[in-house]
Amino acid sequence: MTVVNNTKKKLSKLIKITLVSFSLIILIIAVLIFRPVPIVSESNAISEIGIVKEIYSNKGNDVIFVMENTDRRFYINRGLENGLELNNLKEKLIGNSIVVKYPKYWTPLDWNDKIKHISKVEFNNEILFNELKGE
Repeated sequence: MTVVNNTKKKLSKLIKITLVSFSLIILIIAVLIFRPVPIVSESNAISEIGIVKEIYSNKGNDVIFVMENTDRRFYINRGLENGLELNNLKEKLIGNSIVVKYPKYWTPLDWNDKIKHISKVEFNNEILFNELKGE
């Protein structure tokens, strides 16, 4: 009878360890998914220059930029709610070169690093959007 009890105890312990481990993994993934995009200073932002191919919005009122020669998408979170005009941006920027600046940031929702949160947009030395920290 003690062999059966020992087996049950070992199995019970294994199940507890598995459940705790699984719960911790889920918690870590949730933290990585729901943590906010950091607001960085300009010196800590990554800068990329590209020619705008397309600009559109989604249901979340984000403004999304598609650039030539890259499969990345760049977006301004709730850009339409923050005063950006989609038609004005299209007229001004499509076919032109812009500078986008964004924080180094990774999330499991974008595991292949194809979507970048824009912190600053510059066009012809004009700042069209900026949420970078002052230095």
